[in-house]
This record gives sequence, structure tokens and C-alpha cells, in this order.
Amino acid sequence: MATPTRERIVQSSAELFRRQGFTGTGVKQIVAEASAPFGSLYHFFPGGKEQLGEEVIRWSGALYGQLIDIFFPPGADPVTATRAFFEGAAQTLVETDFADACPIATVALEVSSTNEPMRQACAEVFEGWVALASERLSAAGISRARSRRLAMSMLCSLEGAFVLARAMRSTEPLQVAGAACAQAVREARRRR
Repeated sequence: MATPTRERIVQSSAELFRRQGFTGTGVKQIVAEASAPFGSLYHFFPGGKEQLGEEVIRWSGALYGQLIDIFFPPGADPVTATRAFFEGAAQTLVETDFADACPIATVALEVSSTNEPMRQACAEVFEGWVALASERLSAAGISRARSRRLAMSMLCSLEGAFVLARAMRSTEPLQVAGAACAQAVREARRRR
């Protein structure tokens, strides 16, 4: 079954933005990758590339947010889950020759100072991830306030580790960040 044109445009854009960034991706490239007529982008996204960018950020954010559900299912040991989460991120980088990291961070770094609607979409996605991870950590017996700080710290560590790992072409930053985050979760559980 063929994927509807709008969905192909969003999926193709997400892949291109993750690898090349928002500004490094042209509209012609998007429609070519999506096997879509040029006018279809403006048919589905009358606001043009910016409106498409906001949609892609939210779509990618929801998709990548599912990783929290996968690695931190209800009842999972949060220390083990944290370690596995960072190991999974490192494995993805290796498998993609260090090309695929966080699709939201790639765009956020580019547009946060120049495009308020896209900055806001990125912020909403990051906040949603922090809220979901906080919820999972709270369910594991960590106080709500500490869970939020831990979730924020883990996201900061992950995004920073992605930048270093891609630049260094090494998974060491993810290994170091993952170990530090797992230790922080372990200590937080002891302090309940």
C-alpha cells in the first residue's frame, strides 16, 4: 500500500532534517525524496517549509518519545533502563556511521535564535520528553522534584553526548554520560 503524499513528505523531511538540518535541506530535495509533486508541499503546508518544519518536529518528537516507553516501561529498574537507553543511543550512532542523533536537537540548534514557532515546537517536544521520563522515575519511587531534575539532566547529558560523539566519531561520550546518569538515578533511589 502506498504511503499518502503528506505522510511521505513529513517522513522524508524528518530524515533529511535529522541528517542535514533544517536550513541545509531544500524544498526541491524534500519533494524529490518523498516522490511528491512540487506543489503538494504547499498544498499540505500552505505556510511552506516553516509550517512543515513545525510538523516534522512534533511528529519526530512523538516518534522518538516512544523510546522512553521502550526503555523505561512501567516496573522497569530505572538504573538498568538508563544504562540501556544510552547504550541504545550509542549503538544507533555506530549503525548509522554517526549520522543519526536526535532530530530535535539538530533543528533546535539551528533555529532557536531565528525562528520562534520552530523554537517553541522544539521546546514543547523536549518538555514532553522530560515530563514522561519524570513520570517513569517517580513511578520507580523517586520524588517528583528529584525525578524532574534527573530527567532534565539525562536529556542534557544525552544531547551533549550526541554532539561530542558525532564530532569525535566515538561512543565514549555516550558511555560516560550513560554511566553518570545511571549513577545519579541509583543515588536518587537510595535517598527516597
